[in-house]
Amino acid sequence: MLTEITKDMTIGDILDADRETVPFFLEMGMHCLGCPASRGETVEQACEVHGVDADALVEKINEFLKNK
Repeated sequence: MLTEITKDMTIGDILDADRETVPFFLEMGMHCLGCPASRGETVEQACEVHGVDADALVEKINEFLKNK
C-alpha cells in the first residue's frame, strides 16, 4: 500500500500502487496517463512540463494518502 510519494517517483509507479491518485494528475492537465512516455516521467518532470509546482502536488497527494 502506497503511503507517501516523492517527486522523484515515476508516474507509472504511483498509478500502479494506487489508482485513486489518477484525479490529481488529470487535474494538472496530464491526460495521457496510459502512454509509456508519461508513465516513465517522474512527478517533478511531469510538473515541469505542465507548469505545476511539484512540491505542492506531492504535498497534496501525500495528504490524500495519509487520510485514506
